[in-house]
Amino acid sequence: MGAPKGYYAWTATVGEKGQIVIPKQAREIFDIKPGDSLLILGAENRGLAIPPKGAFTNLFKVAFEEKDN
Repeated sequence: MGAPKGYYAWTATVGEKGQIVIPKQAREIFDIKPGDSLLILGAENRGLAIPPKGAFTNLFKVAFEEKDN
């Protein structure tokens, strides 16, 4: 039985400096390139989440948009 379409699971090992390597397949699927910044969200009762790149772009645009007076 495979995962439902569009759902994935990977494992990553945390190195001595606290760094993780994002698996190649994940980098390809989500177009993650060297130098990209990723937002990591965490909740003690739910774990960590890394939203897709650009997920908050519209929110930031609205929040920091300069309004004409």
